[in-house]
Amino acid sequence: MLDLAVYIVGAVSLATVLLIWISLYSSTNVSGLPFPPGPPQLPLLGNLLDINTAEPWTTYTAWREKYGEIVYSRLLGQDYIIINSARVAKALLDQRSSKYSGRPVFSIKKNFSVDWMTGFLDYTDELKLHRKLFHQTLRSEAAAKYQDLYLRKARELVSNILVNSDDTKLRDHLKTFAGSLVMAVTYGYEAALENDPFVTRVSELTDIINVLARPERAALVDAFPILHYLPAWFPGFGFKRLIPRCHRLVQEVRNAPFEYTREEVANGTASHSMVSDFLQNQMDNGENSSEKKADLERAMKATAASVFVGVFSICTSSTLLTFMLAMVLYPRVQERACAEIDAVVGSSRLPNFDDRPSLPYVEAVLREVIRWHSISPLGLPHATTTSDTFEGYYIPKGAIIIGNAWALSHTSSDPNDDAQFNPDRYLSTDGKYSPATAFTADPAFGFGRRICPGRFFAEGSAWAAIVTVLSVLRIGKARDAQGKEIEVKGDFTTGASAIHPVHFRCSITSGSPEKESSLRMGL
Repeated sequence: MLDLAVYIVGAVSLATVLLIWISLYSSTNVSGLPFPPGPPQLPLLGNLLDINTAEPWTTYTAWREKYGEIVYSRLLGQDYIIINSARVAKALLDQRSSKYSGRPVFSIKKNFSVDWMTGFLDYTDELKLHRKLFHQTLRSEAAAKYQDLYLRKARELVSNILVNSDDTKLRDHLKTFAGSLVMAVTYGYEAALENDPFVTRVSELTDIINVLARPERAALVDAFPILHYLPAWFPGFGFKRLIPRCHRLVQEVRNAPFEYTREEVANGTASHSMVSDFLQNQMDNGENSSEKKADLERAMKATAASVFVGVFSICTSSTLLTFMLAMVLYPRVQERACAEIDAVVGSSRLPNFDDRPSLPYVEAVLREVIRWHSISPLGLPHATTTSDTFEGYYIPKGAIIIGNAWALSHTSSDPNDDAQFNPDRYLSTDGKYSPATAFTADPAFGFGRRICPGRFFAEGSAWAAIVTVLSVLRIGKARDAQGKEIEVKGDFTTGASAIHPVHFRCSITSGSPEKESSLRMGL
């Protein structure tokens, strides 16, 4: 035990000395140019103590006011560049994407066996293959082919809510919608309405990933390699208890639904989907060698599972829960959107995608949901693959680039205006949808070569759900036993990767018996 104690003390001491050296000397550069402006740093820790680790975007946005659109920071010897404006994001992440499309190399991703996911891959040939497979299924034109499916699943969602409108079940309903929709598109699988094994597994896996995906934590573990050996009972390292379960879930999420679709293809009963189309093409293509087929299949498994995890956890269920919260807090917005739908489609018919151009206010509601409380305030960090200069500042190779989506979508000089849910910011004076009147929803989906390839799918499915909910349901404040309205605070969870509203009480009722009847007849 004594030898072990001496080893640990010695290792920590050596790591401390090395980090002090890194902190003091590794930020120098031969360009002679300064780093972007940023907060003063402490030896070794850098700006670690300056950051609100629960809501880091609030710290970075506050830095915008003091240091500007681009901010330099350091954490434990690692360079960070915070991008706080659309102008800089476009100039660097879009126009110089060849230099800014890497991903930070965090050992924690490999330790939890999630380094294969498309969003975590560095910009390599493997990523390019993933994105090619994504593009074949989820590009704008291809995603539009799933519009009937979006509407069918949206109507199932509303029907499920009508059967059980208890607000404690709302998040489960939305997760079922997101999971069943993405499983149908990706694997051609019809998920059960409750406790579907595939959906349950991916829900648990996404919860674990959200715990892990904090660059500050990953940087700490990589800065002090000895921390890899600390047990899960050590304060602050309880997350390590998740490792064995995460490994099992990864194998199940990657393989089980894929094998389901393979069997369906072999039996001739497969539905049109991302994976079934891939497998059928593989069967019809006799030119590929067995080795190349194995490589393509491995990439397809990873790509499909990445769609399942990414769209399920970030792009759909959390967005819709935010929408439901907004309807509770802003009843006039709901009234106006419902009136627009009734004016366009009438009192009995349900809306469809042909009506979308005629529903500018509903479109504005969707965009404002995405802007109002960005469900991924910082997105996934980029990393520079080479050094660069920008407007007289030096940006080092290997720097972690944080695109602060929160700051990019909260640009008003009046913070109170940013905090309001106001779809009118997306409408021109004559009431037409005009995203140019405010910053668009793009920051929520990333930048440059790392922009979310599933964004068209996410937007289309979210629109279908929102327009169907508004057409049939009315969402309002719940009442207590005395009949008084229960106030809703509108709080959100914290974390750097994905956030969603905490549970809120609400009342959900049918708003149109005629449309409810149309809904039931169409199912």
